[in-house]
Amino acid sequence: MNSKLSHLRAVMKRESIDAVIIPSSDPHNSEYVAPHWQGRKWISGFTGSAGTAVITQNDAALWTDSRYFIQAEKELSEEWTLMKECMPGTPTIAEWLKRKMSLLPNGGIVCVDGMVATFDYVSDMTKELRSIGCTMRTNYDPLSTIWEDRPAKPCGEIFAVDKSIMGETVAEKLQRLREAMGRCEAYVMTDLAEIAWTLNLRGSDVLMTPVFIAYLYITRDEAEVFVNSPLTADAQAMLSDAGVRVEEYDGFVKFLKSKASKGIKTLCSGKSASYTIYNIIKENVKDAESPADLMKAIKNEAEVEGFRRSMLREGVAMVRFLRWLKPAVEAGGQTELSVAEKLLALRKEGVAEFISLSFNTISAYNEHGAIVHYSVTPETDKPLKSEGLLLLDSGAQYSDGTTDITRTIALGNVTPEMRRVYTLVLKAHIALASSTFPEGTNGTNLDTIPHAVLWRGRYDYMHGSGHGVGACLSVHEGPQSMRQRWCPAPLQENMTLTIEPGVYLEGKLGVRTENTMLVKRDDYSEGEKKWLCFEPLTLCPIDLTPVDMEMLEQYEKDYINDYHALVREKLMPLLSDPEDREWLVENTKKI
Repeated sequence: MNSKLSHLRAVMKRESIDAVIIPSSDPHNSEYVAPHWQGRKWISGFTGSAGTAVITQNDAALWTDSRYFIQAEKELSEEWTLMKECMPGTPTIAEWLKRKMSLLPNGGIVCVDGMVATFDYVSDMTKELRSIGCTMRTNYDPLSTIWEDRPAKPCGEIFAVDKSIMGETVAEKLQRLREAMGRCEAYVMTDLAEIAWTLNLRGSDVLMTPVFIAYLYITRDEAEVFVNSPLTADAQAMLSDAGVRVEEYDGFVKFLKSKASKGIKTLCSGKSASYTIYNIIKENVKDAESPADLMKAIKNEAEVEGFRRSMLREGVAMVRFLRWLKPAVEAGGQTELSVAEKLLALRKEGVAEFISLSFNTISAYNEHGAIVHYSVTPETDKPLKSEGLLLLDSGAQYSDGTTDITRTIALGNVTPEMRRVYTLVLKAHIALASSTFPEGTNGTNLDTIPHAVLWRGRYDYMHGSGHGVGACLSVHEGPQSMRQRWCPAPLQENMTLTIEPGVYLEGKLGVRTENTMLVKRDDYSEGEKKWLCFEPLTLCPIDLTPVDMEMLEQYEKDYINDYHALVREKLMPLLSDPEDREWLVENTKKI
């Protein structure tokens, strides 16, 4: 780290740069990025998926959210200061820079690579720093000359997905998008999941997210996709049939400049497009949410059925895993890493539709469970004993769906504190999962429901209560989300979201219970007012051995019984091993 910071500071001195901001994003504002753009990880050593590094000649600081506080403290060297976002006393990046830069003549120069920072981010930062006379530089990548072993841009093969799985042809999707363009004559799409969804294509350019790096330019009668990867023959034929031309990824900036010179009114989102891309067309841009974002969030019948098939496969793998787990731990020799590898093997076994995991499995025993996004490594791998709690958060990408499930499992005796926390988290999960709400309700409105259960027990969690899930796309999908931070997008029928409250006690334990859910119409109706509710898509027993039954109300017991009856009904015909079937019956019996 010392060497990297020294080299960066030498570059900053040469270029007359006083501070450098290195975000965690790529040119497409992706949550998970290809290694080529993992500059924040490279310079800081912090491996979490979210965070921003800021470096001056004398200081280095990293901002991240509550999911990563414990992890960042462990991974950052003493040269770095951890900035805990949204915590009392923590300055924003702009506030911190103002303090540092106000001592410099003319406020100094702050550099951020305009290709990987969004237009809105750079614009907001520019406004914040203007008061001290600070200048933003966006036309330079400060790591370009010092990151000697930097991975190349990804170029995995791009393949087609059939309409039977996607539910619509490319031409049909393009028609819907063109209708949504309003008076604009062009539409610049930069989000990778949106592009993959629109074109019914998938790839492997980003680990555990089946997308490919690309830009998509749509007009009233034409469309051009700019890619860095080869396409299969089927993918080429499908694009050709839809009238989509294929161009080189690195040629997009030049292409966009040629279009901008003609004054074409263009739809683009400054929230997701990079500063460099948006800045080219800003004189003639309509800044609006990308219509594709909402379209892909509302699943059609084929996509919903794909989710159901994926959850059946997932449920079978989880039952086989859970039946194996406790006896294997009792026999000895199992660790956090080994059980994660076992679950992966069971997911893949005989499943042609399996593509990859949908995120790094969180296999966290006892105190490691308090690290919300704990990532087990050979160095941190903890042996499992027949006592305490194992938090297992995992998911997979299948060719017809994406899964995300968390189960916290009692490996043997648990403490009274563990039992109380586990039961409260289950109650919080049920409170939200069993709720009904009027059409127009957003995720922030609902987020209070599980929190209120835990607040009564004087516990809290700082991550969201749920996030959208893509259809063989990103495991974290918008615009729908359930979190305390304002999320205006209303939940709509056929959206898919997780429900995942938790409690994390540093140095002791972590508990989370998570199912992926489908938003559906509630049976109750009152005049023209529509009511919505959640249907569980995830099919896996919930461990009841650590539950304090006296803490459960009757409606909560009824919910558990109904859910377990559904799990048993759906999975029993798919389990060929009598011992798996016997285990499922025992672990879904009525309480």
